Amino acid sequence: MESLELLIKLSSKRRERNKNMSNLKSRGNINSGHYRDKMYKHYATSVGNNLKHIQLTTKYRYKVMNQEKLQVFCKVAIEEACKRYKIEIVILKVKEEYIHLMADLPRTMSDAKALQVIKGFSSYLLFRLYPTFRDVYPKGHFWNAGYFCCPVGVDFDNVFSYIENQ
Repeated sequence: MESLELLIKLSSKRRERNKNMSNLKSRGNINSGHYRDKMYKHYATSVGNNLKHIQLTTKYRYKVMNQEKLQVFCKVAIEEACKRYKIEIVILKVKEEYIHLMADLPRTMSDAKALQVIKGFSSYLLFRLYPTFRDVYPKGHFWNAGYFCCPVGVDFDNVFSYIENQ
């Protein structure tokens, strides 16, 4: 029960931070260009990024995240999976039956490995946080086997606004 309270507290802090970011955006102080300025990372012998636009859907496209609480659980689970494997989230939107995510993967991580990590660990956490999902998914497969993943290059602003307006 303590972990549930901790997750709710973390999610409320994240919501407050996102609300502050939205206020800054509405006043014109920040936009997707802010992220673009820091888009390239500098390493010892190279400069670059590995930005990806990712979409995951729930198994059978069931609309299981129809409550705000479940969307928060899903968001927290994905954030924890990404944090554990050093995947930086630029923007994340959770809907009833799918999620959109723009993330900067470590340069040594392949798309398939990143999706395996995100889907596997987030579903593991979701089934622990909300055991009722076992009624809908008795085999323990929360995410659909397929996914959408493409690199984000010069279309950064378009992809950012697309995900933001979901």
